[in-house]
This record gives sequence, C-alpha cells and structure tokens, in this order.
Amino acid sequence: MSTPDAPSAPTMTTGLSKPGRACALVVGGGTMGADVALVLARAGCRTLVLEPNVSRREMLDAYFTEGLRLLDAGHRRDRVSACASLDDVDWPAVDLVIECIPEKLAPKQALFAELARRARPDTLLCSNSSSFPISAISEGLETAQRMLGLHFFMPAHLVPLVEVVLGQRTSDSLAHSLVAFMRGCGMVPVLVRKDLPGFLANRLQHAMAREAFAMIDAGVATPEDVDAAVRFGFGFRFLAAGPVLQRDHAGIDVHCPAAATMYPSLAANTVPARALTERLESGRLGMKSGEGFFKWTPESIAAERKRYDDLLRAGLRLLAAELPPIDDR
Repeated sequence: MSTPDAPSAPTMTTGLSKPGRACALVVGGGTMGADVALVLARAGCRTLVLEPNVSRREMLDAYFTEGLRLLDAGHRRDRVSACASLDDVDWPAVDLVIECIPEKLAPKQALFAELARRARPDTLLCSNSSSFPISAISEGLETAQRMLGLHFFMPAHLVPLVEVVLGQRTSDSLAHSLVAFMRGCGMVPVLVRKDLPGFLANRLQHAMAREAFAMIDAGVATPEDVDAAVRFGFGFRFLAAGPVLQRDHAGIDVHCPAAATMYPSLAANTVPARALTERLESGRLGMKSGEGFFKWTPESIAAERKRYDDLLRAGLRLLAAELPPIDDR
C-alpha cells in the first residue's frame, strides 16, 4: 500500500527470490549486523557480512558457528562469511543489501550512494536504522524507489519482529516482496506504511516508557516495581495478544471508560524524563559503563545476558506454532 502523503510509486520488480535461492550483503558486522546475518543464514540465504575492522571480522567466524548451532541450524554454517570491503563483493549475485552501520546520517547517505553505483538495478537496498527515516537516507538518490527500512530488534535472531518501512518514494510492490522474503526467513514482518520517526514498534515502546519514567520521576514506583508491573502484568499477556486483540478479550466497554479516566493524567512530556537525563549526564549508561539504574560487573552482565537470551529462546518455543515456517528452498 502507498504512504498516505505520497502518490503510489510505479510497480517495480526485484530479483529477490526465496531465502534459499537468494544472496544478501549485510554491511556492518557489529552486534546487530552479525545477528541479522544469523537470521538470513538460518533460512539458507547466502550471506556476506562486510566488516572492515580486522579484530571484529576475525571474531565473526566463531560467532556464526556458535549462533547457528544454538538456532539448530549448524548445517547452514557454510551460508555465511565475512569480507573486508565493498571491492570483495560479487555484486551481480547480490539480491538484497541490509545496512547495519552506526547511527549517523551522513555516512549512511554516502554508503547508499555507493551501493546505488555498485548494485544491480533490481537489488533491494535496505537500512536497519532505528532513528533515520529511509526517506532521509534516500534523499537525492535515483534508487529511492527500491530503498526501504528493514528494522530488526535486538537480538535480531531471537526477536521475531522486523519492520518493513516504506519511504515516500518506495515501490509498494517491492515492499510486499520484502515482506514475503522476511516471512520466508521465519520472521514476523509488519509493513509500516508511513515513514514516521520510530516507525511502529519503537513509537509504541516509547509511549509506554514515557509514562514509566514519568512515574519514577514522580516517586510513584521504583524502577524495580515498574519492571515487575510490565513483565508479570500486561507484558506477560502480550505474549498471547497485543493491545488491540486484548480489547476484544476484555471488552471495549471496559477499556474505553478506563481510557477516558486515565488519559487526562498520563504523561505528555516532550523531553526525556529526569531519571534518564540525569544518568546520561553523569555517564551512568547501563551495562556499558557499569551502572545505569542498577550496578553491573562483568560477571553480573554475563549472567543477565544469559538469563535474558534463555527467556527469549523459551518464548520462541512457546510461539513456534504461530511463527512463519522457514522457507529455505
């Protein structure tokens, strides 16, 4: 479908086929790029990860081996490899490019200008950016019709959702082709028809977080109790039904009056909460600095990340019957 504020782009075709027959390039082998590569390789997609940093590139070999083993896809290890530069890529073979470089607009724009020069005319060019609209990245490029946002969530190989985001000039037909491809990778793609900051899921997430941190600022609840209310309350139910379906379960006659009561007092802040800005200003950034809302040591970080990943894997097993089957033909 076309974006509401722009005319529908002309129908275009792509060489992108089923994952097992496709070739993808992931630009950037950091945390997100490496996990995106696992998603693709698990589905049989021939995947090349471009990572110029030598030490990081050397780490990827062991990471892919272990990651695919944990995904019960160790037999796909030969489907993913790494390279050092764009000159190492077999460009005529590439059907899909996914950019996963740091969140700076100018380097992204420069990269896509180079991709436009090197890639086939029917190659899909995608950005995993979580903050820059694909319309901004594609500004001034003739390839804008085949440029899309493809936004994964950390860790990409354990969180099934992926957002396919249309820019103002993106071809609808190519967006639907990408949705079908990601479904074939076993992901749950959602089509975001308007290129808003934060897209779909992050806007929902930040709307909840704004209220959560406003209540922490106001002394209504501790960070621990806020997390418990989400994880063991409505967040627990989200595993079974999202906010729209839950209204039908509980009754719109219950939720609509409740909304009318609460909405006037909900936070409408236009800047981040004090609980966040004070920590940012003092360098308490979370695990990466050893302290955020909680104190962290290397040992506690490793234990927490294992607990987190193990629970996500358990959630995937619970949802297995509702996830798209991987189409690796």
